[in-house]
Amino acid sequence: MSDYTIVNLGDVENVAPKFQMPEGMDVRFPKRQLGCTIGGVGVEKLPPGVRTPFGHTHSEQEELYVVAEGSGRVKIDDEVHELRTWDIVRVGPNTMRNFEGGPDGITFIAFGAPIAEENDGEIVPGWWSD
Repeated sequence: MSDYTIVNLGDVENVAPKFQMPEGMDVRFPKRQLGCTIGGVGVEKLPPGVRTPFGHTHSEQEELYVVAEGSGRVKIDDEVHELRTWDIVRVGPNTMRNFEGGPDGITFIAFGAPIAEENDGEIVPGWWSD
């Protein structure tokens, strides 16, 4: 028998308001609905000029970010990089990162593996400040 799951992203909760993210942010993690056992996936939308309010890192998880729409910037440790549609960013464990929407905002799909334990990450509020 085939083993698969199809989930519409619109049926997945936007967790941005739950975590007091800036107005207009949309963050959805359909890992549970998909039944993921190896890695996870998330979709994040940042409006123009809006920056994720924290930097984060994982002690074991590697993440890939695919820019699906728009443009923006990513700060990885102490370096800032411009991003555009279809750029792919890989961030290894123990590397701090944060995103900012460009003039038209940015939408990216994040993939992480192995699935992070609840205590695998570190969140640093206000990590990227000018």
